[in-house]
Amino acid sequence: MTEFSRTNTTAEISKLNSAIQPNTGTFTAAVIEKMSAIAASDINCNLGGLFTKTITANTTFTVSNPASSGSVTSFILELTNGGAFVVTWWSGMTWAGGIPPSLTVSGVDLLGFVTRDGGTIWRGFVLGSNIKAPV
Repeated sequence: MTEFSRTNTTAEISKLNSAIQPNTGTFTAAVIEKMSAIAASDINCNLGGLFTKTITANTTFTVSNPASSGSVTSFILELTNGGAFVVTWWSGMTWAGGIPPSLTVSGVDLLGFVTRDGGTIWRGFVLGSNIKAPV
């Protein structure tokens, strides 16, 4: 499997180009993102594509290092116990219907985020709510 990072170096772009079938746009290799646990409350887009956080107190998230306007930054947030405390989202955050989702008090929610304007406007999506392990 070929591994790609978010750094967009010449070597990474070369790997990506070699993983795409000529004239088809079909990938021949999986794109692998890094996972990063959020220590405080800043989501640093340079550190990965999947972030994890267990909420243990009221939390105000921030986001750092999105790509510049005209490029896309996206990531997934695996949030545990997000509904147990107040979660405040960063500036520019938008949600379906204009309302942030209700989060699970004791369990896992999977959220997706995307921006294409350098982080001025973020769009948030609930990918899964109250996700349970198989029984």
